[in-house]
Amino acid sequence: MRIHLAAVCLSFWSGVALAQAPAAPAVAVGANVKHTAFRPGEQWHDTEGNLINAHGGGVLRVGKTYYWYGEKRAQQQEEGVTVYSSRDLYNWRYEGVALQPSTQPGHDIEQGCLMERPKVLFNKKTGKYVMWFHLELKGKGYSAARAGVAVADKPTGPFRYVSSFRPNGHMSRDMTLYLDDDGRAYHIYSARENYDLRIARLSDDFLTATKQDTLLFSNHREAPAVFKTGGRYYLITSGCTGWDPNQATLHVADTLFGPWQELGDPMRGPNAQKTFGGQSTYVLPAPGRPGSFIFLADRWNPKDLKDSRYLWLPVQFRQGQPTIEWLDRWNLDFFAQPGAKSAGQ
Repeated sequence: MRIHLAAVCLSFWSGVALAQAPAAPAVAVGANVKHTAFRPGEQWHDTEGNLINAHGGGVLRVGKTYYWYGEKRAQQQEEGVTVYSSRDLYNWRYEGVALQPSTQPGHDIEQGCLMERPKVLFNKKTGKYVMWFHLELKGKGYSAARAGVAVADKPTGPFRYVSSFRPNGHMSRDMTLYLDDDGRAYHIYSARENYDLRIARLSDDFLTATKQDTLLFSNHREAPAVFKTGGRYYLITSGCTGWDPNQATLHVADTLFGPWQELGDPMRGPNAQKTFGGQSTYVLPAPGRPGSFIFLADRWNPKDLKDSRYLWLPVQFRQGQPTIEWLDRWNLDFFAQPGAKSAGQ
């Protein structure tokens, strides 16, 4: 979801015992504050008491530790890609800037460029952590529409910039990565001024796109977030309305290359038709809960991008279809409640 529009294109279920977290202050400020719950839409501080600054991002699990990568935003500008670590998903330690903009004039990622939607995968064959992101060159608006790639030896970086390009000649804006069960990785991205959504299989080293590149559908969608359960793939996207929120759409397919069937809007609750004021960015498997997932979204604040909020909500399965209900506060015990349906239940 971006300012340049040409470039980007209550029926609560009852009877479910929600896992409400212990009472906590609306805003936790200061170091050493222990979070015990997700509070969607509220300010979220790291272990040092600073606002978490990781927008449009994704989460990678390495062993028992999670790493959250996202756009480092100033009030109106972007300043690279940050990384945070956590063992419980509630409390995040700031690990620094994983990918720094370059001070070299004319460099692809020169300070003042845009590096959006960063996602990271670990490549078992090369032993490298590989980051992909949507890159726009300094002073060029949204005309470059490239995919950028960087690598690191450690999940916290520092990441080294490798290259940027248009995959198989196609524009590449809002994007995500997906690592399938067989170890193959895929790049799902908005193309043709965001009117097309495409998928390309990555090379074995995850550094480039192969020629296996397919149009999924043309429906002016962006902000893809994909997950797999029960042998089926699910894809959540948003419309293209700049910074303004809009209605989410869910698709399902038996293979990543489709065909994809539209299932409608998975959101339920207040402001559901506007994705609760947010925009999808990632779907994270819940720890130790097979078939359970967490939906990640950003509630953008164009007047102060650093204070854009995070919406983390549980994914439920109703009549075999993913559903995302609004909750003011919840914790991971939610998935253990009798009425909380994961995939296959």
